[in-house]
Amino acid sequence: MTRPIIFDCDGVLVDSEDLAWSAWREALAPYGVEITDQEVADLSGRTETDAFGHFAARAELPSYEQFWPVLAERVRLLFEQYLEAFEDAADTLEMLHDRGRMIAVASSSPRDRLNLSLSSTGLDRFFEVVVAGDEVANGKPAPDLYLAAAAGLGVDPKTCVAVEDAPAGIAAGKAAGMWVIAVLRGGYEAADLDQADAIVPRLTPAALA
Repeated sequence: MTRPIIFDCDGVLVDSEDLAWSAWREALAPYGVEITDQEVADLSGRTETDAFGHFAARAELPSYEQFWPVLAERVRLLFEQYLEAFEDAADTLEMLHDRGRMIAVASSSPRDRLNLSLSSTGLDRFFEVVVAGDEVANGKPAPDLYLAAAAGLGVDPKTCVAVEDAPAGIAAGKAAGMWVIAVLRGGYEAADLDQADAIVPRLTPAALA
């Protein structure tokens, strides 16, 4: 039996992490907030609202409702100009799709940003189910995103493979009862991802079998 595969998006399918954090830095600069490397590591894989709550706790920021459009516009401009899919991800998705494999996305990104990521890179055509971070009650490391994706596919979560690149996402996949594969994209060392069931240097259909 081939197992359904549920992918994280940012840092797994698309090379978006540096672009997204550049947008955050631009949006927070007027408030005197400088983002540290440790904060990037701690917040990667978490929802936008989680990240906002973190920064709002150490600086006087406007409400999330006021801040979000500014951040979203900066993300849009950067993504439309520079966002690319990882070559191994695009090739792997093409092959999995051609073989009729059930594949989905479970991303911490809000719906607008997730749609932009997938459509601008041409990856949106591959997925039967796409779940965004603002569509569940709890973001990663809670299992909600992965459970929602499995439900959308109509499968038992325990039969699924989750593909991640960050500790929070690995914890979410494990909490959902899935087999979790971590891909090394440079944001973390293998030792940081050791809670995954397997760690791979790149995506291939064989690595996800």
